[in-house]
Amino acid sequence: MKKNTIFFLLIALLFGLGSCEKFLDTMPDNRAEINSVEKVTKLLVSAYPTNSGALIAELSSDNAMDNGTLYTPYNREQEDAYLWRDITTTGNDAPKAIWDGHYGAIAAANQALNAIEELENPVSLNAQKGEALIARAYAHFALANLFCMPYNPETANSDLGLPYSEKPETQVKVEYQRGTMAELYEKISTDIEAGLSLINDEIYSVPKYHFNKRAAYAFAARFNLFYLKFDKAVQYATTALGDNPATLLGKWTGMFSAASNWDVRNDMYISASDAGNFLILPAYSSLPYVLGPYNLGRRYGNARPIIERESFRAAGIWGPSRDNVYLASAMWGYDQKFALPKVGAYFEYIDKVAGIGYIHSVLVPFTVGETLLCRAEAYILQSKFAEATADINTWIKANAKPSVGAFSQDEIVSFYKGLSYMPVQIKNDNERSIKKKINPQGFTVTEDVQENLIQCILHLRRMETMHDGGRWYDLKRYGIEIAHNREGEADDVILKDDPRRAIQLPQDVISAGLQANPRK
Repeated sequence: MKKNTIFFLLIALLFGLGSCEKFLDTMPDNRAEINSVEKVTKLLVSAYPTNSGALIAELSSDNAMDNGTLYTPYNREQEDAYLWRDITTTGNDAPKAIWDGHYGAIAAANQALNAIEELENPVSLNAQKGEALIARAYAHFALANLFCMPYNPETANSDLGLPYSEKPETQVKVEYQRGTMAELYEKISTDIEAGLSLINDEIYSVPKYHFNKRAAYAFAARFNLFYLKFDKAVQYATTALGDNPATLLGKWTGMFSAASNWDVRNDMYISASDAGNFLILPAYSSLPYVLGPYNLGRRYGNARPIIERESFRAAGIWGPSRDNVYLASAMWGYDQKFALPKVGAYFEYIDKVAGIGYIHSVLVPFTVGETLLCRAEAYILQSKFAEATADINTWIKANAKPSVGAFSQDEIVSFYKGLSYMPVQIKNDNERSIKKKINPQGFTVTEDVQENLIQCILHLRRMETMHDGGRWYDLKRYGIEIAHNREGEADDVILKDDPRRAIQLPQDVISAGLQANPRK
């Protein structure tokens, strides 16, 4: 067994320590004592990742194209992610920062759980225990989506997982193994099942900054969809959505009616008062600059040919999207990259005179719309087409103008059935399409009704999760093969089983002994 020096460096921040060296000098004897309800509750503020994989995922997906050498990348991470190269830089959106940010969150959750256990698991800390378990599961799940291949029961016992951290670290060197995807998903599932019933929104002053009940069940729904447990996905999504999810939607309707101001609309998107937001998380990230409507990083982006022929402004079942769908009308930017007002830049100055500070993005990882589409997808994969059609129409009603109306199952199937598949490699933009061939990983989709309803879901999810990274995870789950154009060179094609679908681990983690993701 190899030895690994994965220190979860962000633990240091939890105890007021300023450097790795100081952290190692004081561990474990001078560990802060967490011995009260108040201290455990405060500690859990740190149980959420400080970094996000959304930028890497977006650039890896078909939501980006090479706009040519007239434009420059924002940074090395943007270019390496688009080119599916191993990323060895150390910026806020690089694998190292994502790894440290998530395992740091896990360390905080573990410390809270350890403190609760030492306090003999009092009922007064049940809610905190539930939050810690769900937060720990979420951080591992987010890492798995980025650094592992998709869960596939046919290969899960051999596919590489990730170390599942369940105890606070008390040693400088700890032996780790990656384990398998089967083991990783089983542990995530165990934490979710143990934590769900303990969540209590009453302990939070602003529940949406924590894993409140709706957010926890929305996470459980998405996880079980990815875990191919479709009955549980439906059950948990329904708990999150309540009896009438239509009353929680309407985000884009309101935004479309608001002032045509980028900052105002971004603030509306992340508002804790918006019923459509389940969980709100800040992250250190250049995502707003790279994906947003700024004259920066225009080499690789969500360019006009993509949005007009593959996603937002492509004609849908509702007709011309730009005229009928709020999201299509809400996009801003340059021809090389368009953005929805959900990637606002929030700058934290540490020296205003020098203009130095940190760029933050505020993410909404769980929304009513995405959870609704999780449930609709699970219904389809259970062949419950009427229920799925109802959810699809609920989503369309909330995101399209009233004149669009509702659609029958046959109308939806007929529309997507009538579309041509987009070739993996295209000769010109006229070949672009919202429909791509699917190769489901570990599950089956039958032809005609089931497949074309899934094509609808993939289309809606691409719109709903734009800038969140969700499209990359859908491409992985459905084995959708895509090509990235490269000016002056042949297209790079990523096939359904290409190992580059698992982003490479941070170099220092590999150097310390953890097994790297394979590469051809």
